[in-house]
Amino acid sequence: MKKIINLVSTAVVAASVSATPLLMSQAQAADYPNRPVKFVVPWPAGDLEDILTRMVAEDMAKETGKPASVVNKPGGAGVVGASDVSRARADGLTIGSFVADILTTHVLAGNAPFNEETFEPVGIFLDYPFVIATKADSPYNTMGELAEYSQNNAVSLGHFGYQALPTAITFKAADKIGIKFSSDAPFDSNDCSTLANGDADVINTTTQQIIACLKSGDVKLLSAITRDRLSIAPEVPTLNEQTGVSQTTWNGLFVKQGTSPEIKARIAEIAAKTMASDRAQELAKTTGAGVYWIAGAEAEQVVSDDYDAAQDLLDFMKQ
Repeated sequence: MKKIINLVSTAVVAASVSATPLLMSQAQAADYPNRPVKFVVPWPAGDLEDILTRMVAEDMAKETGKPASVVNKPGGAGVVGASDVSRARADGLTIGSFVADILTTHVLAGNAPFNEETFEPVGIFLDYPFVIATKADSPYNTMGELAEYSQNNAVSLGHFGYQALPTAITFKAADKIGIKFSSDAPFDSNDCSTLANGDADVINTTTQQIIACLKSGDVKLLSAITRDRLSIAPEVPTLNEQTGVSQTTWNGLFVKQGTSPEIKARIAEIAAKTMASDRAQELAKTTGAGVYWIAGAEAEQVVSDDYDAAQDLLDFMKQ
């Protein structure tokens, strides 16, 4: 009889112990946030990811009644700020606003003190409006025409550096369809003057840097390195449509691994409303950026797929 009583007591204690983390998790989620929330943007203030993250923080503060702020922590191509988030508790009070490189190429290249399991996605909200552009009077209008022209003519490429994800994507796409760049060079700014001065014949850049000469008609787009076609140039095919290279440069919200699903769901609920808001969609409309909300298993799949694709890109760039 004593044996039976002891077994029952042990089972009750075991069940109680195993249930404790779940109950704590649910309690924390119900009280979330119980302290100020910090969003870490690992870049200087002012770019698209910073603007949209500040919108999320503003909406979170309004909806929860608790302070929410954005801290810009640039350095190490985003690794410094991400490292700060990696040292935080898994309580949803420190949220990283990360570009794809941080979770993929930097991890694979061994440039970061964290790995692919350190963070969990809350959701992905931005496709940077990276494009491939050239002067309006260039004798090619598509990536295919550029490939044909480059067989017998010198074509130089301007980009943001060999470690930049859009640069690797561009070289991969060029290789797939036979574009031969006679030369290439990195520039701190790939804008209207880069093309006008003849520093490069084709540039990999963002719509923000060339919006003035797009409006004036001095520059045209050959392709958009985005998930969907640009709202400001819906007639321009994406790189995926023209070359089959589907990888893009996205940004998302990430928390430390082990953060309660309930807390992640609460953050996602607020962020989804932000991205659907008029002010966020107006930003998309004026810049051509893709502003949307992908969460849960779909977001995890995007990260996983891009992790594998980033390995392929790194292997390609080493050739």
